[in-house]
Amino acid sequence: MRKLATMLFAATLSLSLAVGARAGELIGVSMPTQSLQRWNQDGANMKSQLEAAGYRVDLQYAGDNDIPTQVNQLENMISSGCRVLVIAAIDGTSLTKVLATAKENGIKVIAYDRLIMNSDAVSYYATFDNFKVGTTQGGFIRDKLDLDNAKGPFNIELFTGDPGDNNVNFFFGGALSILKPHLDSGKLVVPSGQTSQAQASTVNWNTEESQKRMENLISAIGYGPNGTKLNAVLSSNDSVANGVTNALAAAGYRKGNFPVLTGQDCDKPSMKNILAGTQSMSVFKDTRTLARQVVKMVDAIIKGRTVEINDTKTYDNGTGIIPSFLCDPVICTIDNYKALLIDSGYYTEADLR
Repeated sequence: MRKLATMLFAATLSLSLAVGARAGELIGVSMPTQSLQRWNQDGANMKSQLEAAGYRVDLQYAGDNDIPTQVNQLENMISSGCRVLVIAAIDGTSLTKVLATAKENGIKVIAYDRLIMNSDAVSYYATFDNFKVGTTQGGFIRDKLDLDNAKGPFNIELFTGDPGDNNVNFFFGGALSILKPHLDSGKLVVPSGQTSQAQASTVNWNTEESQKRMENLISAIGYGPNGTKLNAVLSSNDSVANGVTNALAAAGYRKGNFPVLTGQDCDKPSMKNILAGTQSMSVFKDTRTLARQVVKMVDAIIKGRTVEINDTKTYDNGTGIIPSFLCDPVICTIDNYKALLIDSGYYTEADLR
């Protein structure tokens, strides 16, 4: 009996030590920049939730979207013994070589919110339904202008994000899937003629770049409250929308005559603009939700369990379909921001003053 008890104690101790060792594994989290609010929130949420689950975390930001810095940081994470890498890539095509090293070392890779392209080292993809983000933005413009019933024509300009961000394909494609029939019919018109994704792109999602482009369009087309009417601007995210807002406000647009303007991320400056009646909406992607899902994925990988996914058809990174988990984005306007952002604890009222 004593021998059996000793054996059971030893087995229990061995199991406890093994579980403890797994829980204390080092996880690398690579974020692209600290210059945008959302990546600070993503990184902080990921780190706190992984640490709460018992993991050690190496969280790194790659300067201000500096690709060599991100590659170097990933090399260091690999050499320091990270078991899983969670990566929001600056450029989805730039990590093939460094991730080949990760695969050689048996390190699993989760692409975070941006699909990493041309690498068979990517094990999973965790993101929001980015095509739905685009359809939400396009649908908002359609409904606000009543495109299904109104005579038109209505003038619109198109803004999206960085060409190296694969998500742009889904944001822009989703929005155009809603708006294109109205563009084809002539009910929607792009006076600048800049209708392609390349023409609408904004390097690094940069606010100053989108502001410059909008200023150029204002000068070239003559947009203004007393000039050529601008009914809507499709903007794929908030940092781009902020640049558009700055340019339009400088041209004399105010609450009451501002074009319909979309966004994404519910960043504080954009939420303040929504409350001020300039930006019309933003798509809320709760980073706490995505972080929780990634922590569950990491935990399953480390403990050898089945990783939860809900999409096995959509995301091909050039080496095959990447098993993915898609979280749902939610529309945010002045009508529902309190319930969505304040009551949920995402922001306080003071944050948006």
